[in-house]
Amino acid sequence: MKAMILNSYGNDAPFLAADLPRPEPKPGYVLVRLAATSVNTVDTMIRQLGQENLPLAPDLPALLGMDFAGTIDAVGDGVDGFAIGDEVYGCAGGLADLPGALAEYMLADTRLIAHKPKRLSMREAAALPLVGITAMEGLQRAGTRAGQSVLVHGGTGGVGHLAVQIARHLGATVSATGGGDAQLDIIRSYGATAINYRTESVADYVATQTGGAGFDVVFDTVGGANMTNSFEAAALNGQVASTVSLLELDLTPVHFKGLSLHVVFMLIPMLHDVGRETHGAILTELARLVDAGAVTPLLDNTSFTLDQVGDAHARLTSGQAIGKVVIDIA
Repeated sequence: MKAMILNSYGNDAPFLAADLPRPEPKPGYVLVRLAATSVNTVDTMIRQLGQENLPLAPDLPALLGMDFAGTIDAVGDGVDGFAIGDEVYGCAGGLADLPGALAEYMLADTRLIAHKPKRLSMREAAALPLVGITAMEGLQRAGTRAGQSVLVHGGTGGVGHLAVQIARHLGATVSATGGGDAQLDIIRSYGATAINYRTESVADYVATQTGGAGFDVVFDTVGGANMTNSFEAAALNGQVASTVSLLELDLTPVHFKGLSLHVVFMLIPMLHDVGRETHGAILTELARLVDAGAVTPLLDNTSFTLDQVGDAHARLTSGQAIGKVVIDIA
């Protein structure tokens, strides 16, 4: 099978075409003929940092790519609920000892996949798994429910745009930050209140949107220094979920406001083989929401082929992409 691999790590490490043996199905796994994959920030981090700085990076030569959508080509022993010809999607490789999706075929643990949403194309479905699981997990852990006020930092990002839609579906009143007219328009199209983080201070939008009380749930998909904005925006005894918390930070405001902080790292089941079936269940529920019209993935307006993986990575790291960057394989 054709694949694109890395023989080295670094910012400019090239993806190289390779002819690899097609994997054989094994117990509990299916062989998927891939149609599309999407690029996540963690994919670009693995390529840039390598094993010395990011222990979850695979051994070289490395086959990256976590998200995928495709059709089952073969089924291993002991597999229930999936059959040859089924269209599936998931996040099942591209790190540690799990080969990734930058190839024509991929072995996938059935606990990490689900049947593809019927109303989506393969491209659209490939954009969902990692960010969709992250959005669902963050909102669930924060106990998001109807009647609450929710703030999503980064409302048009991969995780953020799904968190906005899912929180709305749950019956919450949602606000989200963005920058520039295009992003703000997208946020409004989801039925959320758009906040221009470039022109509105935290104190201003907390006063305007919550009467000064703060948000019941703050989902921070930006992280880093923005975490302090999340603490400021949260209500007393509020919930803060973060997907980017790799920093040293003064938690004094968390203490005095009685906040609960939830750090979401969705790769744990893949890395440690613990609770993988949870990801399959979330993907199944996400597909239900998509087919019910409650959630729609946002794709960047670019197209890339498997040979253009490097260009797809560059598009994501440029900061110019709005929505998920997708690579067509089939």
